[in-house]
Amino acid sequence: MPSFDFTSKVDLQTLDNAINVVTKEVMNRFDFKGSHVVLNLNKKDFKLTIEADSEMKLGQIRDVLISKSMKHGLAGEIYDLSKEPYQSGKVVKQDVVVKNGIKQEDAKKIVKLIKDAGLKVQASIMDDTVRVTAKKIDDLQEVIQASKGWNLGIALQQTNMKS
Repeated sequence: MPSFDFTSKVDLQTLDNAINVVTKEVMNRFDFKGSHVVLNLNKKDFKLTIEADSEMKLGQIRDVLISKSMKHGLAGEIYDLSKEPYQSGKVVKQDVVVKNGIKQEDAKKIVKLIKDAGLKVQASIMDDTVRVTAKKIDDLQEVIQASKGWNLGIALQQTNMKS
């Protein structure tokens, strides 16, 4: 039976490269000359800490981060920007969690969306992936097309296609 997996994985090396490019660009920008700017990636926990002089500069760094990540092939949804920036001495900090893997509740939403589409496929949750199987590969392609319209707030990839 043909099948594929929905995953939400972030390549650590690509993420690290994107953050290095952001750091270089911010350091070379005229409006950041002499400013305190730190981007620190904790590779173990997939956490990014951003430090800047003001909240306005922090917002500009976030914008550059998302645009440069997209140029490196990473979706903008991988960053969880829901935590509010906080003051720490003279600098403003923000902890940004990089979403890696599909959480259980998101996996349940994906399965529900697939079932609501009324296609002849079966979806099952396997740890942090959702496996979709069907009798025909055309049905799987319809699920992939339908998934492009979903707004789940996570970056979905289709991997492990087997026919």
